[in-house]
Amino acid sequence: MPVRPTAVRTALPALLAAVLTATALTACSSGSGSDPDTLKVSFKQSTDNSIKVMDEFLAGIKKQFEKENPGKKVELVPIKAPDSEYYTKVQQMLRSPKTAPDLVYEDTFLINSDITSGYLKPLDAYLAKWPDWSQFIDTAKTAAKAEDGKTYGVPDGTDTRGLWFDKGIFAKAGLSADWQPKTWDEVLDAARTIKKKVPDVTPLNVYTGKPAGEAATMQGFEMLLYGTGDGTADPLYDTATKKWVAGGQGFKDALSFVETVYKEKLGPDVETALDPNIQTIIRGDLLPKGKLGIDLDGSWLPQDWLEGSGHEWPEWSQKLGLAYMPTQHGQDPGKVSMSGGWTWAIPSKAANPDLAFDFIKTMQTKANAQKWYIANSGIAVRKDVAEDPAYADAQPGITFFTDLVASTHYRPAYPAYPKVSTAIQEAMEGVTTGDMSVEEAARAYDEELKTAADGKVIEK
Repeated sequence: MPVRPTAVRTALPALLAAVLTATALTACSSGSGSDPDTLKVSFKQSTDNSIKVMDEFLAGIKKQFEKENPGKKVELVPIKAPDSEYYTKVQQMLRSPKTAPDLVYEDTFLINSDITSGYLKPLDAYLAKWPDWSQFIDTAKTAAKAEDGKTYGVPDGTDTRGLWFDKGIFAKAGLSADWQPKTWDEVLDAARTIKKKVPDVTPLNVYTGKPAGEAATMQGFEMLLYGTGDGTADPLYDTATKKWVAGGQGFKDALSFVETVYKEKLGPDVETALDPNIQTIIRGDLLPKGKLGIDLDGSWLPQDWLEGSGHEWPEWSQKLGLAYMPTQHGQDPGKVSMSGGWTWAIPSKAANPDLAFDFIKTMQTKANAQKWYIANSGIAVRKDVAEDPAYADAQPGITFFTDLVASTHYRPAYPAYPKVSTAIQEAMEGVTTGDMSVEEAARAYDEELKTAADGKVIEK
């Protein structure tokens, strides 16, 4: 599936935690077991029954792998759950050799938590003997590298983010079909123009609040925050001191942008914006039906509109335009993107780790990787695929989003990050509902940050 990190692992009520634990154990009740000829592969299955991209891809790899390895069997263990529940179920499964699969799909923003907990196996010994590893771009390789310097996952693609806009709505509003804002103010001004001249649509979507989870943090807030300052330092984490950074002026400016969107009613109504299904609402309803002017979102959206997706929209490439998200004042480098990704990791308690890595190698041949990137509307992390004209021509917009990799940023995905992300979502929600001023939300964030980072914070 595409990189849609929509929530972080949170402290669940005891009863729900028990239910999730039971569900996780049921999903993989026999675990890896002791059968050396059976490989168990656990992955996140879409909660949208119409989206079967991952299921179909893995079914094809299973068939190929079993043919190339006579006597070996692959058992696919799908976990059908929203992201936050998926993370919880996976963590429960990884705790015991009775329930741990041989191979598991891990989100890069949470992988360090599982690494720190000792749930995953370092892959360096395997990678050193795998020639294809040299084809992976360096930034993607670091996505699954822990503070101990070891690599714990093989990335299967990345993503970037930008501004999607409806050309028909722009035409009605008198805005250019080649729109490319240079500053935040130009984004807001376009939204205000749409509100005035096309009043029956939502001018601008910026994901916000805890219900949207990591989508609010990454597609929303961080796309703003990383566009403040001069772009040379990470505004969330200081690598030199290994400390998290309290909310300074850039943090407050990003909150002010969010506050403006919802205070001026430029975004979805607050109830819709805080609906846990907001991403489905945007991709499956507002955009295809011409009800949204501008959407700050990810490169993977076309996956939902392809044939067989359940939300087919073959005209999307004619109806929608693309623009990069500008920096706050147009300062260098002029554009902003965030990137994440998912990786295939081997649990430390896996019964068949060697077989699991063999399966990774089958999945990640050039041909299979290219097939996955295209089917998943993902961005290539293999250099040989990115340079292949067949990849560039496979889907409208793929070159636009691939080019953004050069100016993208990656989250400081250290163990404290999920808690930091939740604190950001709470601050966003406070200014979205109007329950907090920007100053109050920033102060609340700073207090939460101290707890999340065990006091290792640089004050602003």
